[in-house]
Amino acid sequence: MKKKRVIGSAVLSVAMGLSVFASGAFGQQVESNETYRVMIQGPSAEQAKAKANYGVRWDFGQNGFTTTVNAKQYQALLKNKNLEIDRVAQVSLSPLSKESAAKPGAEAAAVPTDRTPWGIEAIYNDSAVQSTSGGTGVKVAVLDTGVFTSHNDLTGQAEQCKDFTQFKTPLVDGSCNDKNGHGTHVAGTVLAHGGANGQGIYGVAPEADLWAYKVLNDRGSGYSDDIAGAIQHAADQAASIGSKVIISMSLGSSSKSSLIADAVDYAYGKGVLVVAAAGNSGPADNTIGYPGALVNAVAVAALENVQENGSYRVADFSSRGNPATDGDYVIQERDVEVSAPGRAIESTWPDGSYNTISGTSMATPHVSGLAAKIWAENPSLTHTGLRAELQTRSKQYDILGGTGAAAGDDYASGFGFPRVK
Repeated sequence: MKKKRVIGSAVLSVAMGLSVFASGAFGQQVESNETYRVMIQGPSAEQAKAKANYGVRWDFGQNGFTTTVNAKQYQALLKNKNLEIDRVAQVSLSPLSKESAAKPGAEAAAVPTDRTPWGIEAIYNDSAVQSTSGGTGVKVAVLDTGVFTSHNDLTGQAEQCKDFTQFKTPLVDGSCNDKNGHGTHVAGTVLAHGGANGQGIYGVAPEADLWAYKVLNDRGSGYSDDIAGAIQHAADQAASIGSKVIISMSLGSSSKSSLIADAVDYAYGKGVLVVAAAGNSGPADNTIGYPGALVNAVAVAALENVQENGSYRVADFSSRGNPATDGDYVIQERDVEVSAPGRAIESTWPDGSYNTISGTSMATPHVSGLAAKIWAENPSLTHTGLRAELQTRSKQYDILGGTGAAAGDDYASGFGFPRVK
């Protein structure tokens, strides 16, 4: 019997608990005016017929393909006994958490309050740092709500700008507009260069190149096949041009998407380092989200600018991993790997201003930027060698503050906080 299920849910880990969650299970009732994103699997000959009849959005080879169909076409597919039809889950914006009643963007400022915010000072291990450097030749693919690439602090950074969210076509080159804010904020933390006017903000690795991939629309909604397609596309680009590429994903889900998991494995197999948010469902254990929870992704927890037991403290909202694997210094599924600044992070905003927001989404680009800086300084490293270097640096600054934090590898902070020096 054919399975009819929803696949590939996703969550955007945003400031102050704001998230993009899967909209939930779908029933089999269909409305005549609706369209449906579906995954089609089955014998190659039957798939070929379906491709000819319905078109292809994303082709995942042996794993099938996705397409968009109307209600009549969907009903016809369900009656085809030779094919397996799965609904691809859509994601949607969740309500704000109680942590803040303000909408992100409400406190946007024309100039940054600090050109090197506390997260930059912390990851550089230098409270007096005035500017940042590094990342030359390394590409950081930010998969998010897009990026306002014309921001004064991001001009000249975007080597690629692509939109994977449009209805009529799966990939629009030269378009990555961000009206949400999240993606622009993330990109700034990775590689903002201080502004052409010398009054802007700095990211961790301002000499890195930005690949701005819009995989979520301006409401923070999208489809898992578009995210998987973007991951696969970045990996193929890395292989075709022979570049060192880091994929930075401040998004995730409480459930595992086979589409995204396969794409992460594909990218990792192509020599790409994948960095992803742990999620904002802490402080309970075993709350880490996917794709961060995958073995081939570096899961990043969020620190706050508070000292406890001689180290920074893991934020309560930061998702925790599996306490049963504490102390082994081995990454297994659902393990936090490293930690970085994630609460009250100031960065670039789509109207050309600056905003301060919180989440493991904000911690992730700190690590992505650091990885770019390290890789540029050590070009002979493979992506696995780069990951090992991040782990080594994490061990040098153990995190002892926050629920679940303990000496050594723990389920709250992972190996620790990797820094520039």
